[in-house]
Amino acid sequence: MNLPNKLTASRFVLTGLFLVAMFSRSPVNDTIALVLFSIAGLTDYFDGKIARERKLITNFGILMDPLADKILTCSAFIALVERGRFDPGTGSALPAVHVEAWMAVLIVARELAITGLRLLAASKGVTLAAERFGKHKTISQITAVIALLVLDAHVEWWPWLREAFGLLLPWFAHLSLWVTVLLTFTSGAIYLWKNRQIYLEDM
Repeated sequence: MNLPNKLTASRFVLTGLFLVAMFSRSPVNDTIALVLFSIAGLTDYFDGKIARERKLITNFGILMDPLADKILTCSAFIALVERGRFDPGTGSALPAVHVEAWMAVLIVARELAITGLRLLAASKGVTLAAERFGKHKTISQITAVIALLVLDAHVEWWPWLREAFGLLLPWFAHLSLWVTVLLTFTSGAIYLWKNRQIYLEDM
């Protein structure tokens, strides 16, 4: 297994560890979740970069790289929905910025629809490449999740860091979340429309 594929495979492991950290209770679990997700996001950048520069593109990477991305980001948004629920037992309130369930549904539905379209195209011998909007969407999703994780984690840090991040962070997290929702919907709609002949001919 070459280096890019190892980085891709590591993203599955990091996703599992990230989810464990998200739902664990410790003084620094949110910070650990933030670090794990950030590392996973970096592997997404470097596996593609190294594969292209060293000409190490393989069928494994073509299939598993986008799958690893989808599992990472979808898991994160679903976990953030769960974390944002009001807990009547403890009386804990919703965080300042939280992921609504419909947002996570939209994100997951988009990823499943595009994956299904690519599988349908592959069954017809057609390869659908990723487009610019899709790449921007992935970057925006990772940015939004990191912003939301920092919003949760910064209370575990030193007081001066809490003050530094506490001023503009809620505003940035809220903006990045809505940008992600809009880009996810728009990129999915554009992709489905541009490749409509793949599924319309079977209707």
